[in-house]
Amino acid sequence: MAFGHRSVEIGKALPLGAELTETGVNFSIFSRNATAVTLILFESDSPDSAYEEISLDKRKNKTGDIWHCHIRGLEALTQYLYRVDGPYIPEKGFRFNANKTLLDPYAKALTDLSSWDMAASVAYNADGVSNDLSFSYTDDIRTKPRCIVVDNTFDWQGDIPLNYPLRFSVLYETHVRGLTAHPNSGVKHPGTYRGVIEKIPFFKELGITSLEFLPIQEFYEGELSRKNPRTGKTLVNYWGYSTVAFFAPKGSYAWDKSPGGQVREFKEMVRELHKAGIEVILDIVFNHTAEGNEWGPSYSFRGLDNTLYYMLDANKRYYKNYSGCGNTVNCNHPVVRTFIISCLQYWVTEMHVDGFRFDLGSILGRDQNGQLMENPPLLERIAEEPVLSSTKIIAEAWDAGGAYQVGWFPGGRWAEWNDRYRDEVRRYWRGDPHHVRHLATRLSGSSDLYLRDGRKPFHSINFLTSHDGFTLRDLVSYNGKHNDENGEENRDGGDNNSSYNYGAEGPSRDLNIENIRERQLKNFVATLMISIGTPMLLGGDEFARTQGGNNNAYCQDNEISWYDWTLMEKNSSIFRFVKEMIAFRLRHHGFMRPEFYTGRDGNYNAIPDISWFDEKGVELDWEKTDPCLALRMDGSRADILADRDDNDFFIMFNSGAKQVKFKVCEPMAGKKWYLAVDTSLPSPDDFLIPGQERLLPDQDEYFLQSRSMVILLSKVM
Repeated sequence: MAFGHRSVEIGKALPLGAELTETGVNFSIFSRNATAVTLILFESDSPDSAYEEISLDKRKNKTGDIWHCHIRGLEALTQYLYRVDGPYIPEKGFRFNANKTLLDPYAKALTDLSSWDMAASVAYNADGVSNDLSFSYTDDIRTKPRCIVVDNTFDWQGDIPLNYPLRFSVLYETHVRGLTAHPNSGVKHPGTYRGVIEKIPFFKELGITSLEFLPIQEFYEGELSRKNPRTGKTLVNYWGYSTVAFFAPKGSYAWDKSPGGQVREFKEMVRELHKAGIEVILDIVFNHTAEGNEWGPSYSFRGLDNTLYYMLDANKRYYKNYSGCGNTVNCNHPVVRTFIISCLQYWVTEMHVDGFRFDLGSILGRDQNGQLMENPPLLERIAEEPVLSSTKIIAEAWDAGGAYQVGWFPGGRWAEWNDRYRDEVRRYWRGDPHHVRHLATRLSGSSDLYLRDGRKPFHSINFLTSHDGFTLRDLVSYNGKHNDENGEENRDGGDNNSSYNYGAEGPSRDLNIENIRERQLKNFVATLMISIGTPMLLGGDEFARTQGGNNNAYCQDNEISWYDWTLMEKNSSIFRFVKEMIAFRLRHHGFMRPEFYTGRDGNYNAIPDISWFDEKGVELDWEKTDPCLALRMDGSRADILADRDDNDFFIMFNSGAKQVKFKVCEPMAGKKWYLAVDTSLPSPDDFLIPGQERLLPDQDEYFLQSRSMVILLSKVM
């Protein structure tokens, strides 16, 4: 196809973005305050490719605030950018600069970002005395990544999103690259979507139902300038919480480096995971963008309509910063709401994902002045959007501006990361006083948080560790964070970790210390899997992955963050315990109940759905401070609200440093108690597989070792 001046047809305003037609490509982009829009088309994918600039006629190629055109003869994989002109008055919020090329916010794929000179994309003269009030006349077209016209045709082989009910789900949070980047990962395509496919047998063995990926929307790893003080290497944006293009899967995570290859490869990953019965949930970052504050680059939203896309201060030169990352997206502006909804629809309909976790989700509930709204239209729209009705929507129900909405997140369908669960279970097992009552509340679904507005136990995403903080191994190995390699003199990362090292900071050769740590790992996992709610496991915790005490590894694309797969063998007993506990949970509907406990008898057998005891078998005094707790759960179908009976359970907890004799309540007539789990025992006796549970010799009492947990289940002899 010859390259040269092309006739510009009027085209159509919708859909926004670049859409293939039978005869070419339709381009459509929104800008309310622009005075001129120019479409740039590149002849090839070469960095020094010839290009053509096509000025859009505001009389013919504009409908309302949408600029559009149709170019006949263009095909998939065409690369393009925009220039947008308008006023440059930062004090009034306008930062148009036609010398800076812009990405289409609706672009479905970008070219390689690794050579992007982000500094060249600032709209002001960085060397000028007026700072960001100055104006840059430098063209950045040769350093900017480009948008790619994508053909979404793909053989899905009948695939549809799985959309498991939350209560039947076990989430596994992981990083696409970090999962297989380590040389010992054993895959042919390390650090990529294909690498994830190669690990499907592992996920199947582990037994999780859903992968929750850290951000995979296109971001720029090279935006940091700090260096690792130990290695001298420049640190990178590893986690990816700084989105550049919301519709585009990350190109560097694809083994296929051909233009648009990342879209096909992402779809292949989703399709193959679905074949294996594993969901895909995306961690998505609508609260801010990589454009940052007034010192940041102009690569898309800022150059299209800065006053509309971002929350600005009264002096519109400056940005409100509820994200802690320099800017805050103006999420509840109607145009931005439409953008966000369109993005979510795309990932569900075209990419077949099963759900989303919304980073700093409270920002999505702020109005255009930054105030938290009682009924935020965006959150309500997401919850009520028909295309998303079966899709998981999970909020991180806080932000960096002081909002904290755990248990109060607006909208009855939203699930939430429950950090109260994380913190209070951690403190109980650390041995903090007065935490027995908190443990009981978290075990039973956090009704104090979710019952008041009609939500269910499964709306609590129960987790003990996540990407943000210690791994589970580090939680029991360090009293404090060790983030020195982040280049911020260990100032970054949280200080309130509720961790304990049990006598040595970091790795220890003391077998007693290591035995306590392994027992605590098992206590945490067993607690998580028998708690009412939706459990989430941090990837690598199943074989005791460590980050060396770094609790903020956002900038570490190296062995600190990568999964060391030799730990599968070294810590095989931990892996066995974790996978058996996951299977245990999914076998027993009593731990996946859809409603909160009532404390009443629903089966007319004189036994409440749950009963609480101290170690003496006496009804618990919730003001007591000792570390012991026991519960009895009635497994009858009427009490667990299931279609079949489950076992009854008697579960005992002891976070203290001494052995305790527990009084065991009587089982139902005709049944006996059998030992299923004792975290104090070495593998394989710590978990007894179905059919091999041991009859309790003494049905009246059990000696519970220090810092341990026991699960008994009842069966007919």
